[in-house]
Amino acid sequence: MAFYDLPLAELETFRPQVREPADFDAFWERTIAEARAAGGDVVLEPIENPLAHVEVYDITYPGYGGQSVKGWLVLPAGAEGPLPVIAHYAGYGSGRSLAIEHTFWASAGFAYFVMDTRGQGSAWGNGGVTPDPEGSGPSYPGFMTRGIQSPDEYYYRRVFTDAVRAVDALRTLPMIDSSRVAVHGASQGGGIALAVSALVPDVQAACIDVAFLCHFERAISVTDEDPFAEIQHYLRTHRDYVEETLTTLSYFDGVNFAKRSSVPALWSVALMDTIVPPSTTFAAFNWYGDGAGAVTKSMEVYPYNGHEGGEWRQVDKQRTFLAERLT
Repeated sequence: MAFYDLPLAELETFRPQVREPADFDAFWERTIAEARAAGGDVVLEPIENPLAHVEVYDITYPGYGGQSVKGWLVLPAGAEGPLPVIAHYAGYGSGRSLAIEHTFWASAGFAYFVMDTRGQGSAWGNGGVTPDPEGSGPSYPGFMTRGIQSPDEYYYRRVFTDAVRAVDALRTLPMIDSSRVAVHGASQGGGIALAVSALVPDVQAACIDVAFLCHFERAISVTDEDPFAEIQHYLRTHRDYVEETLTTLSYFDGVNFAKRSSVPALWSVALMDTIVPPSTTFAAFNWYGDGAGAVTKSMEVYPYNGHEGGEWRQVDKQRTFLAERLT
């Protein structure tokens, strides 16, 4: 592994123009409004666990189309009063996994929610249980090209909506302080957290690591690694569908969400990351908050790391960052 993308000095000023649909805002306003109108109940079920310092709940809530989405909610044992909550979104191919894996943030005094990504959970980690009942046109194996023939049918329309509705659901719970919500994720989860920071502008903080789903057109031209390579494979077969595919992806590009966010954010990037090219993460970061004027944001750079990024060193920085904003 070696440096293969732009030099850091160029990355820090890299603000490319990306496709931005004229109806981007209207598309997402309609999407979220339809999901909220579908309604549905939030159900909590306490789960026995072997750890004395946390309480665990199996949570079911209505996501895209009112469809049931699962998650874990982990709380500090015996905590009093409404708690600040961190909504976590998983990396590509993983589900909510086992509840016992998600105890650090509750130990630090936060409520911690983990969304089960629909249809995923079978590539790594310890599984997921939420299906994706929506159909799909022709696609390459994986999730990147499911429904890519139309923004309305694209897989990530459902995932991003599930993530927004997760924040809605958490804010209905008596143990959660609805005014102290943060979003959190790495890779795919970072891309989802970025989208939510724009679609739910009153969350208080965002932690966005090695953010996937940004600047699609550059990503598929500079890396052959999955998951971006799934799009390459699709277009090798669907040779006459390039423009339509890139147009669909523009509704889900993290750069376009970044321009619309005003949430204080701590980012990270790894310069030897061949899965998520660092230039694609910087493209979103450098545009982040553009429509809001001054916005609090910072980027932690890990020069000699790949897609693993800063791992627990970054988590420790996030702990300080979130404590300052949520407690």
